[in-house]
Amino acid sequence: MSKIFKNLIPYWRWIILIFVFLIAQAYCDLALPAYTSDIIDVGIQDHGIEHILPEEITSEDYQMAQTFMLSDEKEKFTDCYDTADTENTSDGDSVTKYKLTADSDTLDELDEELLVPLVMAYQAFLSGEQMDVDASAIPQGVALDDNMIKQIRSKVQDKIDAVGSSTLKSMGVAFATKCDENAGIDVDANQIAYLWKAGVKMAGFAAIMLIAACVVGFAASKVGAAVGRDLREKTFSKVVGFSNAEINKFSTASLITRSTNDIQQIQMVTTMMLRMVLYAPIVGIGGIIKVAQTKSGMEWVIAIAVVAIMVFIFTLVGIAMPKFKIMQTLVDKVNLVSREILTGLSVIRAFGREKEEEKRFDEANRELTRTQLFTNRVMTFMMPGMSMIMYCITLGIVWVAAGRIDKGSMQVGTMTAFITYAMLIVMSFLMLSAMSIMLPRAGVAAERIDEVIRTSSTVNDPKAPVTEADHRGVIRFNHVDFRYPGAKEDVLSDIDFVAEPGKVTAIIGSTGCGKSTLVNLIPRFYDVTGGSIELDGHDIRDYTLSELRESIGFVPQKGILFSGTIASNLRFGKADASDEQIKKAADIAQASEFIETKNDGYESSIAQGGSNVSGGQKQRLAIARAIAKDPHIYVFDDSFSALDMKTDARLRAALAEVTENASVIIVAQRISTIIHADQILVLDDGKIVGKGTHEELLKNCDVYMQIAQSQLSAKELGLDDKAAETATDKAADNVTKTATDTSAVSGLDNEKEDM
Repeated sequence: MSKIFKNLIPYWRWIILIFVFLIAQAYCDLALPAYTSDIIDVGIQDHGIEHILPEEITSEDYQMAQTFMLSDEKEKFTDCYDTADTENTSDGDSVTKYKLTADSDTLDELDEELLVPLVMAYQAFLSGEQMDVDASAIPQGVALDDNMIKQIRSKVQDKIDAVGSSTLKSMGVAFATKCDENAGIDVDANQIAYLWKAGVKMAGFAAIMLIAACVVGFAASKVGAAVGRDLREKTFSKVVGFSNAEINKFSTASLITRSTNDIQQIQMVTTMMLRMVLYAPIVGIGGIIKVAQTKSGMEWVIAIAVVAIMVFIFTLVGIAMPKFKIMQTLVDKVNLVSREILTGLSVIRAFGREKEEEKRFDEANRELTRTQLFTNRVMTFMMPGMSMIMYCITLGIVWVAAGRIDKGSMQVGTMTAFITYAMLIVMSFLMLSAMSIMLPRAGVAAERIDEVIRTSSTVNDPKAPVTEADHRGVIRFNHVDFRYPGAKEDVLSDIDFVAEPGKVTAIIGSTGCGKSTLVNLIPRFYDVTGGSIELDGHDIRDYTLSELRESIGFVPQKGILFSGTIASNLRFGKADASDEQIKKAADIAQASEFIETKNDGYESSIAQGGSNVSGGQKQRLAIARAIAKDPHIYVFDDSFSALDMKTDARLRAALAEVTENASVIIVAQRISTIIHADQILVLDDGKIVGKGTHEELLKNCDVYMQIAQSQLSAKELGLDDKAAETATDKAADNVTKTATDTSAVSGLDNEKEDM
């Protein structure tokens, strides 16, 4: 989880903003149930009157209200009202009134202190109902002292206790209502005003919630998108800097999954986490505080519900979590199989393997589907289970609250508010539980992304690079050894030669002898494991990768083109190449003929991977791309294999004119391609077994002779019949050894195909 939170550090300001608005949203969310309760209890049941002291009271009611008050209670009561004010009624009578002046806090305190004496006065004089208080039994004109009042109050105390605090409060409010009516106040108008006031406040809180939710949603989405963008940038820049060893370690399919699906998981969870994980604790804690403030005595219901929710969630997560951990690996597998099938679709069709490959994909797909179905089926119990718990909580609250309402110790509005707070608390735990399911999967994705980001490339720029003002292109292999990462044996051993400007160095040998591996060491796709490679007298590891590769025009064994146009592909190595330069490069590569036949010429589109051009056209465009770069070193890794003999000859003749001052290294399978090379290296089992010109190697290199005789006739090689027969016998003697050696290193010299 720490890896997910680590991505949020750069956006701490946004997170603070989100937190502030979440608090505002939670405050409004928690305030609404209290207003609902007030509307029911105060606005509807109590006619909009909040306190037991009337707003205005006649002198008669004023005196009557103090009948059962003790001395200190009378003092507090009279302090709450202004001096008597006399008004004339419509009948011509004068009425003396007192107006309430106490503040809200004082009234809250007096609601409890004066409740009993005011209710007794209400029952005795105003309501017409008796609570063992007989007004006629009270001596007329005689002031009751505190002892007498205490005796009277003690007689009715049991009755008061039996009524319940909630009912008692309603009776106190009824006293205030009656007094207000006697004083001429329009109680109904006040009730409507109270309901409108409460409704406007609720609407205001709802509006604030809406604004806060919009701001939080926008900010959370922005942070989530920014985190996804940053991770894609980090991952892509890291992968671009990987050597072939790191690419092979992860595989292309896995890197694609990590760069897309995994990052998407993190982005989605980040957005939801900022929206829900931060909000849930605020609402949950706030709901618990609000529940405690209701003083309903039903907190134990919430406690039971929370325990039930936690047990339920942990059970589901414990069952599903092992499957979540392997789900991303299965996504990798499906990606790998589908990519392999789509890449090799033509071969699959040629061999009639459609059904078999469909079965292979179906197996990987079904394995992922089974895992997803298992987790989904387990998680389907989440919502029904949580709903059942919530319904049980609601029923439990109503059951318990109904008894309390019947006893008069709770009001209907309080029960409604309690149910709402209980649902908020449960929903907060539900949100956390939902995230508890998503976070582990996102944690796995974050670990996979972090693994890529933490992986250091084995090919890096030096700390103190060498800078050369003018490269000449001299490449020297000094007793080079190379071994693939994890391999037990060297693929190349003691490779020693020099490639000079103006000369062509050709490399030939049987399949799997290490030709492609050798040339891949020049641009540092891999680093040598023994010896060194020098460029113009300096170890290539002392140059920056950009400077080294700027000097090299590399044509890979498999021609790769990029989506765009022919011109954009030819400018791939030199963005500022002019139209004349790319046209000249195309002429040399024998590509201008087919380019000019297209309607849009050099602006003709190239599909992804060059799928809309033939293999030979693709190869010629790849060669033209290297020529347009005008490098000091040309490396052709079996780049003429798809060309016919005539085109091959014309291309090599034209190429010789532009490479007079550059070193040319050609890997080839055909003797005709390299027959005029200045230096030919013959590789066998990763070692140089022959070095020289074509004529020299025919005389002193049996391996080269075998290769030459397999492709050219004795007459073409300039051999007489006896010499040809001798060479043939040697070839027959060595065929078994050659086949064995070839199979032993097969697959090691070519770059491992990314799956």
